[in-house]
Amino acid sequence: MSQTAIHASIFQPPKLSNGVMRRNTFNGHVNTLKKEVSPEPPTFESATLPAVHKAMKSASSEFKSEKYRHVAAVHRSSRAACLSHDAESIPSFLGFRNVMVLVLIFMNMRLIIENFMKYGVLVCVRCHNYRSQDLSMAALAFFLVPCHLFVAYIIELVAAQHAKGVIGRRKRSNSGRPLLGDIDRRKIAGAAWKNIGLAHFTNACLCLGFTTFVVFNYINHPLFGTICQLHALIVWLKNCSYAFTNRDLRHALLYPQYAKALPEIYSACPYPQNITLSNLTYFWWAPTLVYQPVYPRSPSIRWSFVAKRLAEAAVLSVFIWLASAQYAAPLLRNSYIRKTALPNDNLALAGFMAERIMKLSTISLVIWLAGFFAFFQSVLNALAEVMRFGDREFYADWWNSPSVGVYWRTWNKPVYHFMRRHVYSPLVGRGWSQKSASIMVFVFSGFLHELLVGVPTHSILGIAFVGMVIQIPLISATLPLERMQGTNGRIIGNCVFWVSFCLVGQPVAALMYFSSWQAKYGSLSKL
Repeated sequence: MSQTAIHASIFQPPKLSNGVMRRNTFNGHVNTLKKEVSPEPPTFESATLPAVHKAMKSASSEFKSEKYRHVAAVHRSSRAACLSHDAESIPSFLGFRNVMVLVLIFMNMRLIIENFMKYGVLVCVRCHNYRSQDLSMAALAFFLVPCHLFVAYIIELVAAQHAKGVIGRRKRSNSGRPLLGDIDRRKIAGAAWKNIGLAHFTNACLCLGFTTFVVFNYINHPLFGTICQLHALIVWLKNCSYAFTNRDLRHALLYPQYAKALPEIYSACPYPQNITLSNLTYFWWAPTLVYQPVYPRSPSIRWSFVAKRLAEAAVLSVFIWLASAQYAAPLLRNSYIRKTALPNDNLALAGFMAERIMKLSTISLVIWLAGFFAFFQSVLNALAEVMRFGDREFYADWWNSPSVGVYWRTWNKPVYHFMRRHVYSPLVGRGWSQKSASIMVFVFSGFLHELLVGVPTHSILGIAFVGMVIQIPLISATLPLERMQGTNGRIIGNCVFWVSFCLVGQPVAALMYFSSWQAKYGSLSKL
């Protein structure tokens, strides 16, 4: 049999009931497929037949898909728009996020180019105008502050010895030996505890008061003053926590019926075994403001981890310096100069302030975020690794805060833990309402913020204090949004937080304190 006959038998088209035209069309498809499969007629082998049947099936499927092209059912069911509230699933906004990031990059690149074209290079390593007195007094204040922690240690040594004496007298009283009357003994003990509390209070006040006095009167450079004031505030808070915690531990020692209320972790180092120099030194360097006799510890130190975190902190510190000198400082100077040249028109002043605040919000936010990452992520993690400090939740995802209150509870966990443990909880325990205790926390925090900002800039304006107190109505206003069902309330609350944080908070405070500095000292161009 010839090869032509073989192919004719293989590719014999089926007899279809729709007529000759359909058979001719099918044969045309098959002949075209034969030419594409092999330019030469294939041999009749067992391996060839399955491939041919597969090609015939594909051609038949293609033929069927070509029939009735204009009658395909496109709308088969009810479907909601992708961005509608009644959509079956929430779409991903990754593309919008990408384009927003690109827009931010291009806009800031334009600002960078514009800044260099307008001012040139303003960064100067040797142009910092500080006096030798600033450096010497800052060093004196910085290194004297930790001495107050060791004064607190001596006070606690005396208190521990007195507590042991009270316990010893109780034992002798139970053995039948003659002692003072109960009333006299209680008077002596009460006077002793009051004297110990007064000693701690005096020591803590001297710690903060001495540094504040030196910074405000003898340190002109705001950077040196801020470092000294921040260090004094940290040590002051540690002093307070050390005194309050040991007071409660001492009370539990004197009254064992209350010892069950102590955390179980404290049993590894009970009072007064924790009153040692090594225990206090660890608390001094530990990245926490809350004293505990025992902390969770990591098994070892990863020096490569420490090196990476320190490198991050160094790079971000240089970035903050460059951004401040090249962008923030000229923007603040221009704002001050243009403000003094404005006509006496409230509307013009309001428009100018709104424009300046929005322009300053970008660079202030970038600098703040860089500082936040450098301190809370890099420095504190490096310090925790060196100290083998196990609990490293220094912050949570505050950027997703659905309300202003959530932000204050998550962005700075060390301060939040201190305020809740040593201010809020004792006030509630004394009968204060939760709202009143929260107001007191923000009033106290506003006082500390004013010391931290107003003293180094030599401008006690009350802006930082008022800014903290204003958080109370903002928290009340955004609390219903936090509790609202669904995502809409949380999105609105997050937007309110960012607007109050970026547009109302930092830029306004920066403009006010800078204007006060300019009015008092003239120029900040060389700082």
